[in-house]
Amino acid sequence: METLEAMRTTFAARTFTSEQISDQTLRQILGNARFAPSGGNRQGWRVLVIKDSAIREQMRALMTPTVAAYKAQAKAGETPFNTIVPTQVSDAEIANTSPRFPMIDELTTVPALLVVCVDLSLVTSFDRDLDRVGVISGASIYPFVQNILLAARNEGLGGVLTTFLAHSEPAARELLDLPEGIAIAAMVAIGKPERQLTRLRRNPVDDFTWVDRWHGPSLDGLLGRD
Repeated sequence: METLEAMRTTFAARTFTSEQISDQTLRQILGNARFAPSGGNRQGWRVLVIKDSAIREQMRALMTPTVAAYKAQAKAGETPFNTIVPTQVSDAEIANTSPRFPMIDELTTVPALLVVCVDLSLVTSFDRDLDRVGVISGASIYPFVQNILLAARNEGLGGVLTTFLAHSEPAARELLDLPEGIAIAAMVAIGKPERQLTRLRRNPVDDFTWVDRWHGPSLDGLLGRD
């Protein structure tokens, strides 16, 4: 598939047909995804392919309270679980929110399920001493996750990157037998989408790009200059 077409048509697919994915296809997807960049080319990604339906069901149960809280906060107009604005949603509101969520509800039957982890001893964290949530380490893992989705798209498949499981990492660590120093970065479901979206909605470039300073001139305003 042509690169720009893949970039513009790889959407978050959460509902899949019952068509199964062979181990050979998964290996092909991961074989292409591994060419993602990472700091120092240390390639700190580690992938668990979750086949056991009992483990999948336990993962779903772990995520249920997180999904309910996420939905309740989103319904209240908040950005869920963000670190800047404290939530105003009560425990009672969360308890009264249905935890149903596309793909999570069908976790035991999605054709392929990956838990993507990162070896924290292999990633650089330049923001480790800043008084905010760390984001820099993601530069060495999420390009790999996006490559998984792009490689799946090339195979005529779809997928979705989710991070609900990380909120229950201590329990998930025990369930998946993760060693210390290994963190959960994403859970990725892959399958044949029930329908393929080709027109994705995204903000225009000038909504998020400025020149030299925050809210400086837009690139559009500079077109035609030498």
